[in-house]
Amino acid sequence: MKLQTERKLLDTFSFSSLTDIVLLLLIFFLLSSSFIIQPGIRVKLPKAEASEEVLEKSITVTIAKNKLYYLNDTQVSITELGARLNSLMKENPSEVVIIKADEEEPVSRLVEVMDICKKVGIDKISIATEPVNG
Repeated sequence: MKLQTERKLLDTFSFSSLTDIVLLLLIFFLLSSSFIIQPGIRVKLPKAEASEEVLEKSITVTIAKNKLYYLNDTQVSITELGARLNSLMKENPSEVVIIKADEEEPVSRLVEVMDICKKVGIDKISIATEPVNG
């Protein structure tokens, strides 16, 4: 007994499977794009032509707008910044302090943070900048 099959061309195209694939791709790209964005406090760094990368372990002090200070992504007041820096430097005295100051903030706030670092006894201080071409 021989079975015969008919071969017909489809008159219509089913969009249901295509819709599922597009939806899955959209979800994938939305989820993966959130991992690309760098976490942290957003500040507009000043631009500089000469810059170098800091490869050592570092402590980050961020000076954001509206007189907000952050120590390693944790908001602190300017009065407690010295004590927190002192305790971090006692744990590892070879760390570098990187100051990320918003370019629209006055220089006096940057000098104030640098003065606190010097009082604590921190010798390795860097100021974060962006490259001119970037």
